[in-house]
Amino acid sequence: MKKIFEEFRGFIAKDNIITLAVAVILGGAFSSIVTSLVNDIFMPILVAVTGQATVSGIALRIGNTYLGVGNFLQAVINFVIIGFLLFLTLKALGKAQGKDLINPPAPPAGPSEKDLLQDILNELKKEK
Repeated sequence: MKKIFEEFRGFIAKDNIITLAVAVILGGAFSSIVTSLVNDIFMPILVAVTGQATVSGIALRIGNTYLGVGNFLQAVINFVIIGFLLFLTLKALGKAQGKDLINPPAPPAGPSEKDLLQDILNELKKEK
């Protein structure tokens, strides 16, 4: 049992685990800020434009069925805002680190198929 506890302590103390935990906590806080921005600023404007009492009241009627467009629209707006702000954050972080985090450079190309086959052929010739 002591060995398991020591392994767990070593696992939990790794930098990447701590970084991940911080990212999850900040992500939750960031999500609540964006949700408030959408719910308290963008949606009231959308409601004023459409004349509906609430965003969830925005719906399309097809026969006897209603499609709840308002809630979906709110989720899409949340997604776009979070995506854009994450993009800006990565751009700023990359600039501070002197790296391009959005479009990282391609890894160096390995040997071509022809080179690999030539190496295999050379090895086979050595064995004979």
